Amino acid sequence: MNARAEYERWLQNVDDDALLKEMQNLTEAEIEERFGAYLAFGTGGLRGVLGAGTNRMNKYVVRRASLGIAHTIEDKQAGVVIGHDSRICSREFAVEAALVYAAAGVKVYLFDALRPTPMVSFAIRYLHAAAGVVVTASHNPKEYNGYKAYGADGGQLPPEAADRALAAMENIDPFTVETLSEAQAREKGLLVTLGEDIDKPYIEHVLSLRPSKKGLCRDLRIVYTPLHGSGNKPVRRALKEAGFTNVFVVKEQELPDGNFPTVRTPNPEDPNAFQCAIQLGDAVDADLLVATDPDCDRVGVMARRAGKWQALTGNQVGCLLLEYLLNAQPPKKGAYAVKTIVTTRMADAIGKAHGIDVYNVLTGFKFIGETIQKKLDEGNDGFVLGFEESYGYLTGGYVRDKDAVIASTLICEMAAQYKSEGKTLADALEALFQKYGYYKEGTINVTMKGMDGLRLRNEKMNALRANAPATIGGLRVENVVDYKNGARGLPPSNVLLYELVDGAWLCVRPSGTEPKLKLYFGVRGNTAQEAEALASAMMADAQKMMGE
Repeated sequence: MNARAEYERWLQNVDDDALLKEMQNLTEAEIEERFGAYLAFGTGGLRGVLGAGTNRMNKYVVRRASLGIAHTIEDKQAGVVIGHDSRICSREFAVEAALVYAAAGVKVYLFDALRPTPMVSFAIRYLHAAAGVVVTASHNPKEYNGYKAYGADGGQLPPEAADRALAAMENIDPFTVETLSEAQAREKGLLVTLGEDIDKPYIEHVLSLRPSKKGLCRDLRIVYTPLHGSGNKPVRRALKEAGFTNVFVVKEQELPDGNFPTVRTPNPEDPNAFQCAIQLGDAVDADLLVATDPDCDRVGVMARRAGKWQALTGNQVGCLLLEYLLNAQPPKKGAYAVKTIVTTRMADAIGKAHGIDVYNVLTGFKFIGETIQKKLDEGNDGFVLGFEESYGYLTGGYVRDKDAVIASTLICEMAAQYKSEGKTLADALEALFQKYGYYKEGTINVTMKGMDGLRLRNEKMNALRANAPATIGGLRVENVVDYKNGARGLPPSNVLLYELVDGAWLCVRPSGTEPKLKLYFGVRGNTAQEAEALASAMMADAQKMMGE
């Protein structure tokens, strides 16, 4: 794409005053960066910085993506479900998308206000829709927005469907995309508003997944924060209907606000996002702190330990949930759990102890959803839990994406169960360590700087393939698994996995579009101190491998 020519074309065609103003006085480097290519569209849809340009999130890029997907929808009357979070321009982009789909003859189900991402997945399946869209950039900083695309199964688009949509987009001029007015779309029966008609059955579904509905300690004191996002109403409603009466909401973070004024980033993986919750938790003597991200598909947890707040990792919460669910009721025949290859091996140990299978899939919750469907097709409805280290969890299997409403409710149920036994979640975690071993995981992000960042990233992956280390962190490498051409029944992916002695491991994968490498590692020790020492040695060696 000729960036200068595309820039001139945008100047002539853009009818948005704010975008036109932004386009004035751009340098040649800025023009090249903004107009040299379109935002990459893949299985996760689109994600980028808000602003003017083909490489930014704006209404023209949204229109182009929407029409491209519309061209791939065969059953237009089945329709598309559209939702959004609290981010800047999220509602505007959701409406833009709706009016493009309607103009293309696709029936649209548009939520009346912001909703969690998993509610769109639920609604797709509940309404037997053909597709779905959520306008969100998950837990990215406030400057970002995105466009998540979903298929008829309620899961994110598989690679083949994403490729078809991308091929259709290649021939679409964003300035000639037809739209209808809202009045026209409603008059034609192509725009339907969703609200309580989905909220009610969704919350009923969430509550149906609780393994222990009676006898729990309902005086559990919970502090909840939606981090200015879409979780406020559904999470609070689910907890209230589950019988929890002591739920304290962080007032400064209760209302939707795309500027996320109280946090650096609205990411529940970051302990800094809990500062307001910690203050309230101390004031009300809470047992538990719960935070969901802006589109309410991830949840973070803090529990009390010796009077202080302890952040639980995504790996730890996933293992706590798995053990809790398996203890709460006998697993069905064929029961299984699913996690990603970069998620803790403690889950494998828990599965083995309880006699269930634990399947490992590539990074991304869509692969967990695909496994659920594959098992159902085989007649196996024994899904117990799916989770990934990045704070995403799912049970039930009806929703096909990570769900922080379901997870928040189950986490509170689990904490109530342990409180009735005189324990905290931190106590329960220590019991897991004593039973299965002290597992510790970590991540390292390596950014290749400069104009040659992508080339350097690819060269580093090639070098790792050519020269596998004999040891990492003082532990012998027993096996190297290269997923480039597919391995262990998984699709091809640019991922390297080093399996070490004593259950330790290191996984390396590049970012999809950025000049970054992400390293994940895990170790197991017989004591907390041993695990900490092993993890420190692994991290130091991994950084040396990357030239850090």
